[in-house]
Amino acid sequence: METIVPWAALCQVIEPHYPKAGNGRPPIGLERMLRIHFLQHWFNLADEACEEALLDITALRRFVGIDLGRERVPDGTTLLRFRRLLEKRQLGEKLFATVGQVLQARGVKVGTGTIVDATIIGAPSSTKNADNKRDPEMHQTRKGQQWYFGMKMHIGVDSRTGLAHSAVVTAANVHDKHPLPNLLHGNEQRVYGDSAYASQKELIASKAPHAKDFTNQRVRKGGEVNLALRRKNRNKSKVRARVEHVFAVVKRLWGFTKVRYRGLAKNATRSFVALGLANIYLARGRLMA
Repeated sequence: METIVPWAALCQVIEPHYPKAGNGRPPIGLERMLRIHFLQHWFNLADEACEEALLDITALRRFVGIDLGRERVPDGTTLLRFRRLLEKRQLGEKLFATVGQVLQARGVKVGTGTIVDATIIGAPSSTKNADNKRDPEMHQTRKGQQWYFGMKMHIGVDSRTGLAHSAVVTAANVHDKHPLPNLLHGNEQRVYGDSAYASQKELIASKAPHAKDFTNQRVRKGGEVNLALRRKNRNKSKVRARVEHVFAVVKRLWGFTKVRYRGLAKNATRSFVALGLANIYLARGRLMA
């Protein structure tokens, strides 16, 4: 990440909104704060946990550029203020877009196929808190035979590179098909998705008029299984499976399986930053080459 993250380009996104040196206490360097913020994503650390990790682990301090003999580690409150700056200015989405622009400039082009999918990010369902109620912006949904409470992360992934180029965050009870037009860039020739997106040709045409519907179709009708449709679905799924690589990085490698903050806006910022970093991670071989 030291080598392949476009630090200068990402700092330019935040710099107009970052506090400037004046009469008060001078602010911590922007790139240093951005590095610490990314460490929180990679190691799934809360603000105070990140402060403790920087105090304990030499490798993290070396990555951030902190020498304990000359300076202090930023405290949890400082990390909280930086995160709130990103949330207030909606800079998470801009960072995600900047990563996409940098990757395209380095030859990782967006193709003519898009894979759409959604995943559930859990939220605390307990009412044992100061307000005696759950987060009002989160909702429950049923998947299979199990109920989940939280939000959904909807993404559009390029079918050739396997990198996310669009994302939408909603409550968990929003059906996968509703954000579909916002996940397409408009130049698609093919759109892939699971059976939740079946028979959505009108929605696809509203954003990508030249795209063909390659979403998986439901194979069971009247209690009988259409074997021909099942074979077609399996062939489509060989391409569609690439969307799971992004979710694997965000949820399994970096641990973003549950929300840490209340409200969709805060968690949306975290989602966009995590997806941008996932794109860099998945493209690391090409970037290092």
